Amino acid sequence: MRNVDALDARILLALDADPRATTVALADRLGLARNTVQARLKRLEESGQLGEHSRRVAPAGLGYPLLALITMSISQRVGQPTQEAILRIPEVVELLVTTGDGDLLARVVARDTEDLHRITNLLLEAPGVVRSNTTIVLLEVQPFSVRSLLERHAGP
Repeated sequence: MRNVDALDARILLALDADPRATTVALADRLGLARNTVQARLKRLEESGQLGEHSRRVAPAGLGYPLLALITMSISQRVGQPTQEAILRIPEVVELLVTTGDGDLLARVVARDTEDLHRITNLLLEAPGVVRSNTTIVLLEVQPFSVRSLLERHAGP
């Protein structure tokens, strides 16, 4: 995977500022050729460096205002089937393999605490899940964003 360079970062910042901007509008704003912007955006998408548009959708707008982080300890012999079973649960919006007290960390959205209880039980039914620890998020102070990193990377 090729790293994002300063020009890529400038394009991504412009796109972050106006997500609906056309390639032509981005090129005009940045003083670049349309083909340059188009080629770089295509490369960033194909390499996985430009994420899915669905990341911008707020789960609360879909009826899932509760956010929880669930750490799970799993049997080391199961691994992949455990992850596959967990990923079949639609309310699991992110799954990370971690070190420390747990093996997996799931970002989970729920309608309310009763719904969270149902989801937690589904997680515990996944093959290999030994135990879980749930933390309910009270306030999201800084949602996921790499804008400050892009600004640093883009340079002056």
